[in-house]
Amino acid sequence: MALLTALVAFLYHLPQVYKWLLKPYYIASLFMSVAFLAVRKTPGICDHLPTQREDGNSCDFDWREVEILMFLSAIVMMKNRRAITVEQHVGNIILFSKVANVMLFFRLDIRMGLLYLTLCIVSLMTCKPPLYMGPEYIKYFSDKTIDDELVRDSRVTWLVEFFANWSPECQSFASVYADLSLKYNCAGLKFGKVDIGRYGEVSKKYRVSASPLSKQLPSLVLFQGGKEVMRRPQVDKKGRAVSWSFTEENILREFNLNELYQKSKKLNKTKGDKISQSQFPPVPEEDETEQQGAEALDSESKKDK
Repeated sequence: MALLTALVAFLYHLPQVYKWLLKPYYIASLFMSVAFLAVRKTPGICDHLPTQREDGNSCDFDWREVEILMFLSAIVMMKNRRAITVEQHVGNIILFSKVANVMLFFRLDIRMGLLYLTLCIVSLMTCKPPLYMGPEYIKYFSDKTIDDELVRDSRVTWLVEFFANWSPECQSFASVYADLSLKYNCAGLKFGKVDIGRYGEVSKKYRVSASPLSKQLPSLVLFQGGKEVMRRPQVDKKGRAVSWSFTEENILREFNLNELYQKSKKLNKTKGDKISQSQFPPVPEEDETEQQGAEALDSESKKDK
């Protein structure tokens, strides 16, 4: 039953998957990922390649090539165990496929290895991974606005993502964070993002390293009253991030988003009551109305006299 449900879900989203995979970045990455396979298996090209096979068949993999492919396949499987989204799964496959191609081409011929490495660099510079462009309730901060927004209203809780556009982890997490903002954003609980790859001063002030070696990207920080309450991932004494998986379930549990959302809804009602009271004057009580009417009649009778 579980397999049937997964198959139905895949078929339902198949048009979206095709639309997503047909973007220039993924088309170029697909060709780069199968480059060695195409060279090794294409008749007329593979006939002129060197080989270490005992039968001398240069159009098939030798034992060392198979060993490299199996080793990197195992690494992909290990990395994908912690992957959250489809983008992360596909990104891991593309990354390690390119690594395998570099190793295989350099082993085959150093000139082919240099040519493939050059193509990888050009592809990286010209074809950027597509950014998330779906619906979201997220406010984007700059180095000049983040401090003011966090302290503008002490009753508002902010969940802020510190990210960098070049980080694959941040790109994969974008859809998860956007979905959370659609579900939990309200007047008392707001979602924000700031690009620390662009605003270096923000990175220093809030102690979030943009270095790939620190593994702090993305970082989620919860602010209440303008002060930091908690962050994930946590950072050890050496400045390295403690391993943490950015799944929706983990975020809901660690940041108590359901509880925060319920409290924020009460803030919404309080604000609504204050607005309604300020817009409409208080209605006088029945006794007061009768007394005001009697006084008006007395004043009119005195004028007649």
